[in-house]
Amino acid sequence: MKNPEKSDKMVVTLDGPAASGKSTTARLVAKEMGWLYLDTGAMYRAMAVKVLDEGIPLDDPEAIGAMARRTKMTLKASDEGTRVFLDGVEVTHRIRTPEVDRAVGPVCEVPVVREVLVALQREIGKKGSLVAEGRDMGTVVFPDADLKFYVIASIEARARRRRIDMERQGISVSLDELIHEIERRDRRDSERTHSPLRPAGDAGLLDTSEMTLEQQVGTVVQKIHRKMAR
Repeated sequence: MKNPEKSDKMVVTLDGPAASGKSTTARLVAKEMGWLYLDTGAMYRAMAVKVLDEGIPLDDPEAIGAMARRTKMTLKASDEGTRVFLDGVEVTHRIRTPEVDRAVGPVCEVPVVREVLVALQREIGKKGSLVAEGRDMGTVVFPDADLKFYVIASIEARARRRRIDMERQGISVSLDELIHEIERRDRRDSERTHSPLRPAGDAGLLDTSEMTLEQQVGTVVQKIHRKMAR
């Protein structure tokens, strides 16, 4: 029986490297549960879009941080996923390009960018039950989350998924190029000084390499219901 003293509000986190399957899984889990979906990767990518638009050098953390502080970001839910707006202008359709893939790592490493976005993420988290995905949700943003997952997949599976996503946008890129880009991103995310990519000590491992999307979602939803029943 569910503990009557326990709050009905739940926070579930899915962390993991790029293209591991966490984003789609988190979005569908949130939809099935009727909860908010917090796509933090889209938030960092949106900041990278603005850095590129303003021509800010990727090796100028002070300028990137100043840009982050003056930027107003808002998120809106949709059936297709999270829509992202910067200063009232939607940038959702621009955040998954190869150019942004290359820029988002350096942008993520800027402490001010992380401070600004973590504060926004925690504010969003106060509104009710949610599924949050990213790279430091269970370790930094929501360390007291009710349920945590660390999502992984083989480098080949991740590259194939990323290529499918990009082809849907009309972007053609080789598998070898994507493998190289993902490996580079993994190294950068794991070695960065602030909030490096790593599993939370209390996170459950979810290897999606050979799992269907339905299996991924079903596994997470099942564990949520078990947690809620306690």
